[in-house]
Amino acid sequence: MEFMGDRATLLKTGRFVQRHAGDVADAIGAGDAVDNVDTAGGGEGVDSVSVETAGSEARHRRAADGGDTASMSVLGALLLRRGDLDGAEPYLRGATADGDRAAANNLGVLLHQRGYADEAAGWWRIAAVAGSAAAAHALGRHFRERGDEPAAEYWLRQSAEQGHALGAYALADLLEHRSDAGAEHWLRAAAEQGHREAAYRLARVLERMAAEEAREGGDVGLRMGRAGATGSVDQGVVKPVGTGAVRAGRAGEAGSVGQDDVKDDGLAAGGGDDVELSMLDEAVQWYRQAAARGHRRAALHLGAILEKRGEFKEAGRWYLTSAKDGEARAACALGFLLRDAGDEESAAVWWLRAAQDGDGNAANALGALHAARGEQQTAERWYRAAMDAGDVNGAYNLGLLCAAQDRTPQAEQWYRRAAYAGHREAANALAVLLLQAGDATGAEPWFSKAAEAGSVDAAFNLGILYVGRDDDRTALTWYERAAAAGHTEAALQVGIALLRDGDEQAAERHLRCAAGGGSAEAAFRLATVLDSRQPPPGPPALGEATAEKSECEEWYERAAEQGHRRAQVRVGMLAAARGDMVDAARWYREAAEAGSRNGAFNLGLLLAREGNEREAALWWCRAARAGHGRAALRLALLAARRGELTEGQRWCARAVELGPAEVAERAARLREALHQELTA
Repeated sequence: MEFMGDRATLLKTGRFVQRHAGDVADAIGAGDAVDNVDTAGGGEGVDSVSVETAGSEARHRRAADGGDTASMSVLGALLLRRGDLDGAEPYLRGATADGDRAAANNLGVLLHQRGYADEAAGWWRIAAVAGSAAAAHALGRHFRERGDEPAAEYWLRQSAEQGHALGAYALADLLEHRSDAGAEHWLRAAAEQGHREAAYRLARVLERMAAEEAREGGDVGLRMGRAGATGSVDQGVVKPVGTGAVRAGRAGEAGSVGQDDVKDDGLAAGGGDDVELSMLDEAVQWYRQAAARGHRRAALHLGAILEKRGEFKEAGRWYLTSAKDGEARAACALGFLLRDAGDEESAAVWWLRAAQDGDGNAANALGALHAARGEQQTAERWYRAAMDAGDVNGAYNLGLLCAAQDRTPQAEQWYRRAAYAGHREAANALAVLLLQAGDATGAEPWFSKAAEAGSVDAAFNLGILYVGRDDDRTALTWYERAAAAGHTEAALQVGIALLRDGDEQAAERHLRCAAGGGSAEAAFRLATVLDSRQPPPGPPALGEATAEKSECEEWYERAAEQGHRRAQVRVGMLAAARGDMVDAARWYREAAEAGSRNGAFNLGLLLAREGNEREAALWWCRAARAGHGRAALRLALLAARRGELTEGQRWCARAVELGPAEVAERAARLREALHQELTA
C-alpha cells in the first residue's frame, strides 16, 4: 500500500531518514508531541518542550541565531505555542533542514494553521516516517478529513502503536464509525494514558454492554417506568394516567415530567448479576477518571449511576460539578435530588438555570412545581417553554393542566398535539376524553396506538372498552397484556376471569400480583380462594393455645385495613371465632359505619349478646333499611318480646320481602302469630 506523495517529497523523506537512521529519539530529548489530549477529535500536536523561563528563551534565541538545531526547534515550538506563527516559522524551517524530527512535525502544525493543509501533510509525513507519533496522528486525521479512510487508519495505527494517546483515540473513533470491534481496545489504550474523552466513551460502551447483558439476563436494569397513578375502573369509566395531576420526574429515570418514552442519552444504568455489575463498576471507574479531569458529561453520567445506587451525597457532588461547568441536564438532575431531599427552593434555582439553558425536562419540572402551588399561569408558561425546547411532555402536561381546570377543548388540543408527536400517554388521555364524550369509535384507535407503543394504562383501558362491547375474549387479551406489565387492576380482572373459568391456580397467581400491588379487592378475593381450601375449624379444645393467623386471614386483614367492607366483616367473624370479641366488634363497627349491612347486623348480634339491646336495635335497623332480611327478623322478634305487636308485624313484613327463603318463612309464621295475638 503506497501513501507517499510526489517524488520531491519522497526524496526529501529519504534524505531526512538517512540523517536519522537508528535515532528515533526526539531531537530535543523531550519526546514527540503530547497533544492536547482533551480535544475530542484529536488535534495537531506541537511537539512538547519543557517550560521555558524568559531567561532560557533568550538563551535558546542566542543559540538558535548561532545555528544550534536543538535551540531552533525549541524556540520555534515556544513561539508556535504562543501563537507567533511568523516568528516561529523560520526557526522551525531551519531546524527541519538540519533533520530535526520534532521541528518537522511542528512546521506541519504551523502550516496547517495557516491553511496550507497539503504542505503540512508533507512535513507530517516526513516526521511520521522518522518515528514521530504526533505527526502520524496528525497525518491520519488529515487523511480522514479527506475521506481516505485506509490511509487514515494506517497512520493512526502507527501513532497508536507507539503509545500516542490522541492517535489511539482517533483510531478508536475511526473504527467505531465502521462498527469495528477493535474500537474498544484503542479507546481503553487512550483512556489508560489519561485521555478524558476516551475514558468517557469507554465508560459509555461498558455501561451499554452492562445494560444489554442485564436485559438478556432478564433484568430490566434502570427501569424506565411511569410516574403517577395507573388507570382504573370506576363504575365503567376509563381514567387516563395522571389526570388532574402533573407528573414530574428526573433525568435518567422513569417518568421525567410526563415522559413515557425516555430517549437514550446515556443516563440509563443496568443492574443484574455479578458479571454485568462488574462491568458497570468499571464504567463508573472510567466515568470517575474523566469527570475528575473536567469532563462534564462524565460527571453527569457518574452522578446518575451513583444516584441509582442510593449514593445521593456523592451523586449530588458530581451533578454540581457538571452543572457548574454548564451541563443543563446535570442542573436538572441536581434539582430533582434537592427536591427529594426536601429543599424545593434550591431545586427550583437549579431547574431555572437548566430551563434557561434549554432543558425541557427542567422546564416541565418548574411547571409542575408552580402547578402544585396553584400558580396555573406560571405553570403554563413553563410547559410552553418545555414544548418550545422540543420536549413533547410540555404539550402533554399542558393537556393535564387544562383537564384539571375542566378546559376540555384545550386539553384535547394539547393531548392531540402530543399524541401526534408519539407521546403514548397523551394518546391514552386523548382516547379517554373522546370516550367520555361518547365517541368510542374515535377513542379506540388512540387506545390501540398508545397500547402498541407500550402504554400499560391504554392496554387496560382497551380491556374496559371491549368489556363494554360484551367482547370478553378480546378484553381478557388486553387485560393480560397490561397485567404482564405490572398493572394491578388488570391483574385483578384477569384473576376474576380465571376464577370464573374455574382455573383457580392461575387465578391465584394473578390475584397475588394484584394484591401485592395494593388492590384491596384482589387481597379479599385471594383470601377467599385460600379460605375455601381450609377445613372448617372445630371447637377449640380446653386449654388449647390460640392458633396463629393463617395466610388467608392475613390477606383479609390487609384488605380490611384498606377499607374493604366485606373483608372487615370477615376479619370480624374470624376474630369472633377465636373468642376475641373486642377485635371482632372493632372490625364490625368499621364495616357498619362504612355502610356494610352485614357489618351492622353482626355488630348488633355482638351487642345483643353483651346485653346492649338498645344499641343492637339501632344497628339492626340500619341493616334492615339497607336490605338485610335477618336484621328485619331480629327487629320483629325484639318488638314482639317488648309487646310492640304492630311494630313487630311491620318488621315481619319487611323480612318476608327481603328474604332469603328461610328468613321469609320464619317471618311469615311470626307475623301470623302476631296477627292472631292482636285479633284475639
